[in-house]
Amino acid sequence: MTLSTWLTFFVAGCIIAISPGSGAVLSMSHGLSYGVKKTSGTILGLQAGLLLVLAIAGAGVGSLLMASEVAFRIVKTIGALYLIYLGFSQFIAKVDTKQNDELIAAQRGLVPTLRKRFLIGFLTNATNPKGIIFMVAVLPQFITHQAPLLPQLLILGATMCSIDLVVMHSYAFAASSMQRFFRDQRMMRRQNRFFGSVLMAVGAALFFVKRTANA
Repeated sequence: MTLSTWLTFFVAGCIIAISPGSGAVLSMSHGLSYGVKKTSGTILGLQAGLLLVLAIAGAGVGSLLMASEVAFRIVKTIGALYLIYLGFSQFIAKVDTKQNDELIAAQRGLVPTLRKRFLIGFLTNATNPKGIIFMVAVLPQFITHQAPLLPQLLILGATMCSIDLVVMHSYAFAASSMQRFFRDQRMMRRQNRFFGSVLMAVGAALFFVKRTANA
């Protein structure tokens, strides 16, 4: 892989990461609800899911999903229903009436455990068929077929995850900085309903993803 190829992928990776999607919505939602520090667990889960997607695309399994209608529909349905479930759970989430939100939430068990936050992030990316299709379409453009595949996939994976870590933390930080505007019960309820609705909309949109490289 040449330097120019890597730089091109770096630019493409930045555009992919910045583009709003389920990962960005989840990072902002958790950043606003739990703060940046606790959202790091969610973001690490997103990266684990992203690495799985990269591995699937790199191994060619993504091509199988594009070729098999049944396999593709199964993955698409799981991903869509999971995002809708996440969104609905947040939409109907109860709001604590006290002001010391993060501390009170932690004491009452309203903040998910690190393991659960990691799993939520992982499943959000790992069950996103559009991400798999996109990577299947993008990765081959940056892989030199005359060179060993594994080192190239490792470089591309490390680059993509590094970019995504920064971007998702930026989303979380931006949302977390707005916490002071969401301290009362009414505003917190609106926040839950907004992000819940967006997650459900993203999940519903997955049902319309087609088995084409440019979907």
